[in-house]
Amino acid sequence: MVALLKQGDRQAAGTLYAWYGDCLFREVILPRLPVRELAEDVLRDSFRLVLERIGQYQPEESKSIYFWIRRIAINRATDVWRAYQRSRRLEEAVQAEAKVHGETQAPDDGMERDERRAAIESALKEINPRYAEALRLRLLEDLEREECATRMGVTVGNFDVILHRACAAFRKVYTPED
Repeated sequence: MVALLKQGDRQAAGTLYAWYGDCLFREVILPRLPVRELAEDVLRDSFRLVLERIGQYQPEESKSIYFWIRRIAINRATDVWRAYQRSRRLEEAVQAEAKVHGETQAPDDGMERDERRAAIESALKEINPRYAEALRLRLLEDLEREECATRMGVTVGNFDVILHRACAAFRKVYTPED
């Protein structure tokens, strides 16, 4: 099977997926990443990585290829879960701040909100334009991840990574005192 995969045999890839796909999804990925859409993306990305890296696979005497594939899936699920958690925390913080400012309508609240928006726009101009677009789509326009990914021409998993990096870049340049 490994020899066929290394030759690029598509049928062998399908067989490998049939053997291990469901098991990986249920027993490895979903327990580590309880968001079904993200887990499905991780399964797809894991098999893509397996096929890209099959030349690196070194069979060990007592282990099947399953354990190698499992490690790739675990690593991918862990990365995606961490990115998801970070983006959720940022979204919650932005929503909490918006809720607080929306409930307390001080006379100068409009001016303060305008200043904050100007500071946010200034910070967005300082970061990579792709990152700024991801933040605008997801947080300012409040679009679903799938829609954001479609508009940016990437997969949902890739969008999550972009959004995570965008949040980190934004935090470096934005301070509320601006």
